[in-house]
Amino acid sequence: MLLELRAENYAVIDRAAARFGRGLNLLTGETGAGKSILIDALALLLGGKASADFIRHGAEKAVVGCVFEATPGAIAVLEANGIDADSESEGILLRREIVVSGKGRVFINNQPATVGVLRLLAPELALVHAQGETLGAFDQAQQRILLDRFAGCSLEEVGKAYSAWRGTVAKLEEMNSAEQDRLRMADLWRFQSMEISDAGIAGESEDAELEGEKRVLANAEKLYTAAMNAHELLYESEDSAETKLGAALKLVEELARYDARFVEAAGQLAAAKATVEDLSATVRDFAENVQSGPERLAEIEDRLAVLDRLKRKYGKTLAEVIAFGESSARSLAEVENRDALLAELRVVEAKQAESYCAAAGELTRVRGEAAAKLERLAEKQINDLAMSVRFSIQVLANEERVHWGAGGWDEVRYLIATNAGEPLKPLEEIASGGEMSRVMLALKVTVEEGVAGRGSKRKTALPRTLVFDEIDIGIGGRAAEAVGQKLKMLSRTQQVLCITHLPQIAAFGDLHFVIEKKEVGGRTQTNIRQMEDVERVNEVARMLSGAKLTETSLKHAQSLIDASR
Repeated sequence: MLLELRAENYAVIDRAAARFGRGLNLLTGETGAGKSILIDALALLLGGKASADFIRHGAEKAVVGCVFEATPGAIAVLEANGIDADSESEGILLRREIVVSGKGRVFINNQPATVGVLRLLAPELALVHAQGETLGAFDQAQQRILLDRFAGCSLEEVGKAYSAWRGTVAKLEEMNSAEQDRLRMADLWRFQSMEISDAGIAGESEDAELEGEKRVLANAEKLYTAAMNAHELLYESEDSAETKLGAALKLVEELARYDARFVEAAGQLAAAKATVEDLSATVRDFAENVQSGPERLAEIEDRLAVLDRLKRKYGKTLAEVIAFGESSARSLAEVENRDALLAELRVVEAKQAESYCAAAGELTRVRGEAAAKLERLAEKQINDLAMSVRFSIQVLANEERVHWGAGGWDEVRYLIATNAGEPLKPLEEIASGGEMSRVMLALKVTVEEGVAGRGSKRKTALPRTLVFDEIDIGIGGRAAEAVGQKLKMLSRTQQVLCITHLPQIAAFGDLHFVIEKKEVGGRTQTNIRQMEDVERVNEVARMLSGAKLTETSLKHAQSLIDASR
């Protein structure tokens, strides 16, 4: 939902802001007041083309901004483009600046972005039906989404089938591409695997263990002397630590016989004496096992050189070297077993293609049945809006694999003939912006009525905000009232913004905004404000009778508003 729209130094707008709400938001004002300027500003924020002509005379730049409620689809677009969602406001802030040079800047949630990202966001946030164009692109994808919503289609099964099939096809394409390069790589993988395997690495810590042994061997004499001296001081000499501790222990034990305070001390001395004995035995055994053999030292140095060479080539640690060797072996096995793997993958791909065809075919059937029903209902709705048209929906199954996709293989076409005797043509080629807006209104009302009647949950996401401009061109009376009723009906499920010149439509609004053009300080300014109930009656009366309000027009305006409720 569009929460707020702001513009500064944009066209004849000095500074204007409007806060919109749920339901039907109507914008009215006298001809030339600048109602469509606000729609143009919103179009810019949805990726429309910018121009320096938009800048108010005398200003250096124009700034337009808006706030939309965040939707899962919009958040996904932001994340895919490296833009953080604003978790505090739970909204999406769009801002666009246009400078005199014609260039400008785009910001999304106060982070620099591009016009391309705005265009990706547009279908997730709003669809603008303006004079001569449909912003938000009611293209083939959008036409199919609308039909799927009416039909209550679930794309989950066909999407899963497509994803599985596409993954297998990608694997086959990878294995079939650059065969010569893969054969050359096979020689390299074979050499790498054999070099690492022939090294016979004992384990991930072999180099650390060898380094420890090397340090001992390189300092064997020094270590032997230190160990033997320690043994002598601890145990062997006449005044060794063990001897003195033994003498002290006897004396303390004698004291403990007469005074209990020395019992614990005697135990501590006994434990110290045992520790010294154990330590002396340890250093003696170490000294006896110290070897200074140069042959073993040279052998260790050669082995460490081999391991260091492998680490320089294949990884910083032996664990990485071992993993690299295993990876090379797997890649080699894949190349050597290529024919068998290809045969297996082709069998899998054929089964997955069969599953996809079954799911896509069922989807075509469901869409075809729904299209026949929707075209009948929509044609009636369109003709209720002062039009006389023939309307048709085609569902064309493009079964060639190039047309396969996660949404099936169907091409959905909306065709219309606005005059008797004319052939059906694609809906997007309609020349009149007013006709296009009315057709879109009728279509969306028909779809939402179908969804409500089915009572099912929403299957397919649609833009939450719909904007209609010039929807009332060439109509009046009962047709205008019908347009108002359909706008009101549509606004029950989606936020609707509509610019209108007709009081029959204006009477249906949940929120009513007036666009006013005034002269301030010799400059023309356009402002927008929300009207209270009394002002709203006056505005509808103005639309009925012109600038001069009469008692009759005020009563008529009040009756229109009351009737719309």
